[in-house]
This record gives sequence, C-alpha cells and structure tokens, in this order.
Amino acid sequence: MSISNVFILLSFIVSASCLKILGVFPFTGRSHFLIFEPLLVELSKRGHDVTVMSSFPLQIPPPGYTDVYLPVHPGGEDLIAFDNVTLTRFYKYFTPNRCRESTKHRCEFLLSTEEYRDFLHIDNKFDVIVSEYFIFNCHLTPVVKKFKVPFVLIQTTTFIPWANQWAGNPDNPAYIPNWAMDYSIRLHFLERLENTLLWVYNNFYYNYVMDVQEQRMYLKYAGVDADYPYDMMQNTSMFLVYTHFTIHGSRPFVPNVAEVGGMHIGTKKPLPMHLEKWINESEHGVIYFSLGSMIKGHTFPEEKKQMFINAFNRLPQRVLWKWENETMSGKTDNIMIEKWMPQFDILCHPNVKVFIAHGGMLGVTEAVHCGVPMVIMPQFGDQFTNAKAVEANGGGVILDYRYLDEESIYNSLTTALDPKFNKKAKELSARFKDRPLPPLETAIYWIEYVARHGGAPHLKTAAVGMPLYQYLLLDVIAFLAVIFFSIIFIVYYISRAILRKLCGCRQSAQKLKKN
Repeated sequence: MSISNVFILLSFIVSASCLKILGVFPFTGRSHFLIFEPLLVELSKRGHDVTVMSSFPLQIPPPGYTDVYLPVHPGGEDLIAFDNVTLTRFYKYFTPNRCRESTKHRCEFLLSTEEYRDFLHIDNKFDVIVSEYFIFNCHLTPVVKKFKVPFVLIQTTTFIPWANQWAGNPDNPAYIPNWAMDYSIRLHFLERLENTLLWVYNNFYYNYVMDVQEQRMYLKYAGVDADYPYDMMQNTSMFLVYTHFTIHGSRPFVPNVAEVGGMHIGTKKPLPMHLEKWINESEHGVIYFSLGSMIKGHTFPEEKKQMFINAFNRLPQRVLWKWENETMSGKTDNIMIEKWMPQFDILCHPNVKVFIAHGGMLGVTEAVHCGVPMVIMPQFGDQFTNAKAVEANGGGVILDYRYLDEESIYNSLTTALDPKFNKKAKELSARFKDRPLPPLETAIYWIEYVARHGGAPHLKTAAVGMPLYQYLLLDVIAFLAVIFFSIIFIVYYISRAILRKLCGCRQSAQKLKKN
C-alpha cells in the first residue's frame, strides 16, 4: 500500500472516530451532574468534540469540551430541609406527582430562557445527543427535533416505570420493585399487591397526566408538534442505567439498555493533609457521616443531631461529619466537621469503618466500590429502594428517621462495625467490580456504537411505542373472553333448548298416559 493511501485511510479512521456530541443536562441537582461529568470529560479526552448544556460549567474544561450555561431556576439548586421531609408510606405513593410539580416549573423556566432558545437557533451539527432521563423530558424534545440525530439517555435511578415504556423493556411488578418504595428484592404478597397497584397508577399517571402536560409545554414554548414526544419514544437509541445487578438485583434488560452503575468512580486521590492525619491517628477507625449535596445539614433538628452526638460519644471511633455551617453546637472532640469533603477518597481509606448516608446513588455505589458498610437513613425518592437493596445484599443496615433515637443509632453503628459485616461489604465490593468492562468504558462504548450504526435501531424490540393495551395483551384477552363467553352462551342456549325439548316430550307423554 502506498504512503498516500495510508494517509487517506488514517484520515478516514480519525474522522470516523471523532464525534460531535451534545450533552443536555438541565437538572440543577449537583449530585446528578457529578454522574455525567466524568463521562463527558472522558469523551472529550478521546478526541470527541463535546458541547455540554448545564448549570455546572467546568472551571478548567479539557480541549474539545465546550460549556453552554443554563440559568438556575429562581428556586435555586435542589436543596432540601429536614423539616420539609415527610416519610409516611402514603407520601411515597405520590412521589411522581411531587416530582412533576417541581420539574414542571423548572421546565417552564428553562424553555423560556434566552440561553436555551438561542441554542436552538445555532447552525451546529451533531452526531449524537446524550441527556438525562428523569421525570420530565422538556429539555430534550426541542433539541432532538432541531438536530435530528440519535440520542442516548442516562437514568440516574433504578429504571422508572415510564422509562421502561420508552425502552420497550419488561417491567413485571411481581418481582421488579417500584423505584420510590422500600421493598426488598424478593417481594411478599402484600408488597406485590401494593407494587402492582403502584405500577398501574404510575403508568396511567405518566400517559394521561404527565405526557399531556409535556405536550402542552412543547407547543407553548417551543412550537413542537403534540405527537412529537411519541416520535421521540420511537427513536430513543440507548438507555444507560446507573444501577448494577449486584446491588439492585437481577432484572431483564433489552439490548438497548445497559447498566453503568459506578460510572463516575475514578482513581482514588490523596486526601488533604489535615484529613489524612485525622483518619490515620484514629486508633479504632473513623465513621464518615454525609447526607449528600441536596439536604441542608444546618436544618438537622437539634434534638436529632444531639442523639447522633451522644451515640458517637459511646463509640471509640472518630467521626468525620459533612456539615455546611462553620460551627456545630454540642460538638465533641471526637467529631470533625467540614463543609465539603472528598467523599470517594475518604471512603476508600482503609481506616474508614462505616459510612452514614441517605442512600443516594452516588454514595451507595462509592461505598460498595470501596467495601465500606453503610448505615442508611433514606429521606426521599429512590433512596428507600437503594437502602433496601444494600441491606438485602449485606452492604448496610437501615436507620429509620421516623423512629430515630440514641439507642437505634448506636445499635445500627455497632452492627455495621461488626467484622462479619465488614466481610460481607468486601464481598459485595468484589462482585460489584467484577465486570467485563469498567462502567465508564461501557457507557463510552455504547455511545460510540449508537453513532457508528446510525442510531442502532436493530437494538430495539417491537415493544417500543406499542400501545399499552397491546403490550398487556388486553385486546387479545378481550377477544378470547368474547370467544369463550360466546361458546358458553351457545352451549348454554343449545343445552337449554334440548332440555326444554326433552321436558316438553316427557310432559306430552305423561298427558297421553293420563288420557
């Protein structure tokens, strides 16, 4: 082969492998964007041209990475006060309703912002779009209609019911728990009954309330046809789900769905000197306490906070507590507070013994990866499902906030500190990390695969976009029921006619005898 041909071949390979990727991530929860950031950065490092629409521009973006800033909703970032958290079971039933109300206002704000509208008028071309799939998808539909390219959706929780519709993925309530409930991996009868009713409600609510509202918003703010959300469902190329079967249990996934739980996890970095010193000097180890980025630490009720402090004082371990205020009343010398801590690097320190968490997906996957037992105190959303899944797999214990007292905190911590529990957490970690490809590599592979194969329509099953009555075979069941009852009616009618005939003959014979 001549040198000129070699150069032509190399240029073709480079041009084929260098993609123009658009990332659309308008959700203002910082913890959500932390899942996507490593993926987007790595894509740009591999030579792809990555444009990212979000509220979290990088301080030092790598070459090939371009930020498009999206303003934050006037309500600010999604921060939650403890006094606004309600943990009744009835409250959990209507998680989609509450999420819809919150995201609806954010959608209306986003679609009306100058930054978002201006972007829809640029002349750029893209090869593939990557975005988050959550409660509403208002941010995605106008962008997909504008650029008309394949798109990959990332689900940051376990697969929500309406995501299964988009992917054409099986969703059997007999053994697949609802994403917002505290069900175990194996459901007993009452859980299956409740789960089935929630499955019906969630699907009805999405198809006849949420979807209708989305269509109205598209028409009002973006001039998008009412039928376009259905077209998007038909054209979704791939779902990347931030779960792994070692934690949330085995469940069926069609070829256009891949699990990438732990995708954001990178290499452990050295800790700041003061934290390294504090942890190393802890003779009996350290307990790390963080309730994530969305719950305000200073709203922790004083009496609850004091319960934790009292329980910590009964243990020989030191405590690292993520606390947003400069000071903490009642804090003792065995507790260090910081506004921000490098969570993953702390959890992977060999002297960290237990992680007290709220059950968010980032913290759960990091703790499982590092093999640290958890005490999980779930507050909202998918945290209840995550907590139950971790408990079922031996990675942690659940601490119920509704019945919180000093004894329950102390007992949960002593259970998690037991060496047998630590062994189970290490075994779970080994299973979690044992994969054909690291999760980040898996995500990159499928994004590039979708771009290489024109959206990869061959990955999708015929269930995508199928009306619910067809998917559930309601038309077939109705047809068979009509046939069955028709046969019953015919048999009944013929039998009755025969019996009447026979009875009539007997009566005639009896009359003849009498005469």
